[in-house]
Amino acid sequence: MMSALTVALFGALAVYLGGWYVGYWIGNFSLLLMVLTLVTMAYWLAERFRFAPARAAAAQALAEQESKRRATLASQGITQVDGDVEAARQRLLAQPWWMDWTAGLFPVILIVFLLRSFLFEPFKIPSGSMIPTLLVGDLILVNKFHYGIRLPVINAKIIPNNDPQRGDVVVFRYPVDPRVDYIKRVVGVPGDEVAYQNQTLTINGKPVPTQSEGDYYDEDSIRYAPKFGEQLGSVRHSILVNPKSTPYYGPEPKTFPQADACRYSAEGVVCKVPAGHYFVMGDNRDNSQDSRYWGFVPDRNIVGKAFLVWMNFGNLRRIGSFQ
Repeated sequence: MMSALTVALFGALAVYLGGWYVGYWIGNFSLLLMVLTLVTMAYWLAERFRFAPARAAAAQALAEQESKRRATLASQGITQVDGDVEAARQRLLAQPWWMDWTAGLFPVILIVFLLRSFLFEPFKIPSGSMIPTLLVGDLILVNKFHYGIRLPVINAKIIPNNDPQRGDVVVFRYPVDPRVDYIKRVVGVPGDEVAYQNQTLTINGKPVPTQSEGDYYDEDSIRYAPKFGEQLGSVRHSILVNPKSTPYYGPEPKTFPQADACRYSAEGVVCKVPAGHYFVMGDNRDNSQDSRYWGFVPDRNIVGKAFLVWMNFGNLRRIGSFQ
């Protein structure tokens, strides 16, 4: 029965992963990892407190039965007894395959679950919205505890820590579809008035300092783009801004939550960041769907602070920290 149940569970896992891979649905890796942790823990507990003791008792009974048989034969003067039950005893003690692939994996899955939920989580950059800071294919690490400890899956903060600051690169749950993770740079914090007009970023009435850094060659699009150094708070980073581009923010009125805090015009957008929310933008300013288009990021959607490129298989020179 347990082997059939285990086969059914592995079948359901294969169907879920297969549908996720081919795009039939959006997978939730945090939820999957939690379910795997709970299921393998149930097997581990069953093995520790039921199945393993039962196998040990059966092996002990076999050994005792063999000892009694030998004692009976010895009382009859028979000292040479054929047969050895040790091999049979070892077979009784051995874990079945379905226990090896469930309870045996529990410690590893538990460690991964705890590390990923409360310390560091890996992400892969899927788009060019953060060029030149982050490139498509960069594998990054996100600090999960920098902004506070959150419960896995539901992402509820239970222990506060630092607040996101201007210039931080953050991973968050996309407000339009929380099943999807996005990565952008924090531009405005609660209470800020953020304006992006005529491709100039202004915060609380003061233009954000920028300085030309020449042209940037984008290998994916095979073209050059003007690059600028931007100073957001204590963070200096690079951005791409094409003076020939004309941003279009879509039709009015906007329907995202607290859209009345934003004003749109031919020059751009001006937003007053509500309490408990953040205004985020991509460093590739003319090729980024961000708060200018779909609104503010609630604090409850924040996943963590991105801080390290740990691998890019196409360019090992990308490995390292970033601003």
